[in-house]
Amino acid sequence: MRWSEFTEQVRERGEYPSRREAERVIRVVLSALAGQLGRAERHLLARRLPPEAARVLITQRPVSRPLAAAEFVDGIAARTEGATSATARWDTSTVLSVLADGLDRELLDRIIDRLPGGYALLFGRAQLV
Repeated sequence: MRWSEFTEQVRERGEYPSRREAERVIRVVLSALAGQLGRAERHLLARRLPPEAARVLITQRPVSRPLAAAEFVDGIAARTEGATSATARWDTSTVLSVLADGLDRELLDRIIDRLPGGYALLFGRAQLV
């Protein structure tokens, strides 16, 4: 997928007024996600994304402690001027669900399995136990 296609899908799904806004949201969410993933998952994911998105993933370091899904969303809100938990959840779900639609099932399952509970819903998937 090309960067223009990825940003347009996010813009449409998230109902953002401009491509620039969609790009901003993508970068914030992907950089936060990258911190939650191990090196191997970041690199596997980066290989399946446009170079612009891959750079965001590869340049991040893992966080010292994995964040629960609600903490992750709160972190997105804290990084985004004027955001609330509700708008941050919308932004996060928009980007991650577009991302999930473009991944093969095996990689998506691997990523979700490595994250704390609750992330599957952010990717637009059911969380099975």
